[in-house]
Amino acid sequence: MPCLNLSLARVLIHLVFSTKNRDPLIPAALHGELHAYIGTVLHHLDCLSLRVGGTDDHVHILYALARTRALATVTEKVKTASSKWMKRHGVTALAWQTGYGAFSVSEVDARSACRYIEHQATHHARCSYQEEFRGFLRRSHVDCDERYVWE
Repeated sequence: MPCLNLSLARVLIHLVFSTKNRDPLIPAALHGELHAYIGTVLHHLDCLSLRVGGTDDHVHILYALARTRALATVTEKVKTASSKWMKRHGVTALAWQTGYGAFSVSEVDARSACRYIEHQATHHARCSYQEEFRGFLRRSHVDCDERYVWE
């Protein structure tokens, strides 16, 4: 029997990025459509979207990274496509921050991450985007110079 050379992977990514300067430019009325559109973009990149959510100034995405795609490439394509989508829907001032945060999520923690993303409005009633992002960095042991994080 021939030996099959298969490459298999399941890498879950929690991707977070905000609007430039955290301007509150994402209208609540567009949240659902924007999040669905981001899921479609990921599908076209062979990435499985598990949950997309956010608030008026940032987006959270939990997805399975396709084994043939680079994280930076997927992020760039999602941000570019969603920015164009927002402009087509009348939000012409929207621009995403240059950077992003991407954090690995274990399969065991995927359900918890989905719930976290679903409840962004409640979470941000008591915690700012900056506080949230700092928490992600701390828990993931990522050192950064904040002079270069908040644009």
